[in-house]
Amino acid sequence: MSEQVSPGKVRAILEKHNIHLRKSLGQNFLMDGNMVRKIVKASRFLPGDVVVEIGPGAGTLTAALAGTCFHVVAVELDKRLLPVLEEVLGGLQNVTVVFKDALKVDFDRLVAEVTGATTYKVVANLPYYITTPLIMHLLRQSGVAGMVLMIQLEVAERLVAGPGSKDYGAFTVAVQYYCRPEILFRVPRTVFFPQPEVDSAVVRLAKRQEPEVAVDDEDLFFTLVRGAFGQRRKTLANALAGARIFPGWTRATWEEVLKRAGIDPRCRGETLGLKEFAALARACRQRLREC
Repeated sequence: MSEQVSPGKVRAILEKHNIHLRKSLGQNFLMDGNMVRKIVKASRFLPGDVVVEIGPGAGTLTAALAGTCFHVVAVELDKRLLPVLEEVLGGLQNVTVVFKDALKVDFDRLVAEVTGATTYKVVANLPYYITTPLIMHLLRQSGVAGMVLMIQLEVAERLVAGPGSKDYGAFTVAVQYYCRPEILFRVPRTVFFPQPEVDSAVVRLAKRQEPEVAVDDEDLFFTLVRGAFGQRRKTLANALAGARIFPGWTRATWEEVLKRAGIDPRCRGETLGLKEFAALARACRQRLREC
């Protein structure tokens, strides 16, 4: 946070412009200077880094990032916040504010147009309703080098969960396929305005140079993952048969393919790790070639 911008001043600016935060947009602004500095320090951003900030809100974290990085591209949905951001950011030359829906932004193109960079890092304070789809959207952007995200604690626990745990699911597999997730620290609800009903956590998603496992067909890989978790109470053979991934494949077919992959057909999808899902995808491709 800029030393000249205190939480009290931000509140006063919001009141001056008669801006009431919207619960429907998940607007809980980070207002604690110590927490802002902690996030910036944990982010390990370098002076030459281009950073995309999603959801700058009142701009407190944006100002701190601008003092650390080469350029900050802040993407905000709520256009009402324009006068607030103009006042808080104080005309910082290395900040560009763009009012767009982050779920619809081609971040690779946006960063290239604004800064000319082909790689960038992402920082965001994400509301619950947008967390999963936005992370998946970001994972598909080739220029993302890594992310530091503030998200609800329960979502953070899903990101780092291991096979067999209640938090482990298709979202976990997708994130761990592309990234090395790490919970950095918890964030109490008291540092936000207005105060949310749950605690949060700051997580780092370090983008892998290559996916964790070798997969020839990513679409098939993720289709199998979704099918495996689609009916968690069923055995894996039954869940995959019920997903109807391939026309004509019966439970017996799936049992055969699972055994070929070295997987017990009686197990459940949440017990499989990335290597097992990759082996299953290879076994499926082999079975398809034989048909």
